[in-house]
Amino acid sequence: MKVFVAGATGALGRQLVPRLVARGHEVTGMTRSPSRQALVRELGASPVVADALDPDAAAAAVAAAGPDVVVHQLTAIAGSIDPRHLDRDFELTNRLRTEGTDHLLAAARAVGARRFVAQSYAGWPFARTGGPVKTEDDPLDPSPPAAMRRTLAAIRHVEEAVTGAGWTEGVVLRYGGFYGPGTSLSRDGENAEMIRRRKFPMVGDGGGVWSFVHIEDAADATVEAIEHGRRGIVNVVDDEPAAVADWLPAVAAALGARAPRHVPRAVARLLAGDAATVMMTEVRGASNAKAKRELGWQPRHPTWREGFREAVA
Repeated sequence: MKVFVAGATGALGRQLVPRLVARGHEVTGMTRSPSRQALVRELGASPVVADALDPDAAAAAVAAAGPDVVVHQLTAIAGSIDPRHLDRDFELTNRLRTEGTDHLLAAARAVGARRFVAQSYAGWPFARTGGPVKTEDDPLDPSPPAAMRRTLAAIRHVEEAVTGAGWTEGVVLRYGGFYGPGTSLSRDGENAEMIRRRKFPMVGDGGGVWSFVHIEDAADATVEAIEHGRRGIVNVVDDEPAAVADWLPAVAAALGARAPRHVPRAVARLLAGDAATVMMTEVRGASNAKAKRELGWQPRHPTWREGFREAVA
């Protein structure tokens, strides 16, 4: 097939494009930066420079490629994220998930793309009630902390716009927290460095349940979705959702770092805000049963326990 990948040079795109090329697909990789065209070529794709926030540029880029499938992997997460101002730090990513999604959908519709695959997130958006592990049918958080509201609204937008596009097979992949090459949780990643420096503390009882996925496994699942995904939302996470109290000390040990500091919940709320406190103590994990059933996907790193050791080695 002809596949158009918006965000071809991101952490996921750098894993995805070579896999698509190896499967015999003709790939066009979109990047916002002219300087990254060479990287797109190295990955095996034909580069195109366009800004998804410019509807005319997005339309022209997609039209020139004439794809069967459009893949939306655009984010703009750079530098450190301050959880007290999460919406501020995600402002551009939120625009890509709202305006950018709409522009890419319009461009895909104009060329008759038969499938549209978009990135979403399974890390914290679920309602913080009921059991610790959620499926795609469970509701998202109706009352997130104030610092996360615009970001959750943007996630809702991309999910509803893509799955609601009746003219194409709209597939939304809710990825877990990425780890591995090119991510913040790798040997030289930002989060790994914070854990080494004991700046990533355990808050309260560490009861927040996180779901992770190795970046290579996420790319494998995305290939399956591109080739035969069906309309709907799919969680792309590993087999073991884990409480912060379990996974954070394990990462520290894998890094050869000292155990994380413990911070009382009330102190964390004062120092880091409600969003960080909620993520460390209340969020729910995600089930990957649908991804295995519908995509025929099996993560090569079934749990973060083995995967983290490899990622930070």
